[in-house]
Amino acid sequence: MHAFDVLGDPIRRRILELLAEGEQTAGTLCAAVQREFGISQPAVSQHLRVLRDNGFATVRPEGTRRLYAVDPQPLRQVDAWLDHFRRFWTPPLEALATELARGRRERRLREGGPDERTAP
Repeated sequence: MHAFDVLGDPIRRRILELLAEGEQTAGTLCAAVQREFGISQPAVSQHLRVLRDNGFATVRPEGTRRLYAVDPQPLRQVDAWLDHFRRFWTPPLEALATELARGRRERRLREGGPDERTAP
């Protein structure tokens, strides 16, 4: 399964968001996803299996519990692929940062504060 097929599902994306907060038990993940999406425990388990089988999540047993965590490697591969497209949003964000800085500087000058270029 391609990474974007895995990430294309909103339930799997939500599970990854929960796992980004730290290792979680299967029960905790199931309860959160069931509450938010109204799906059954077996359905949540299927989504966890897809994430695990495609390398996005790891699982380790701890007693009777199963603890899931994010495996960052596939996300790095997605990030590398997205790198080809960053040029479409990076310049506008840099321009926005420039405009915000200009606005802060103009506000300081109006209010009589120091100009950061002339301040020691």
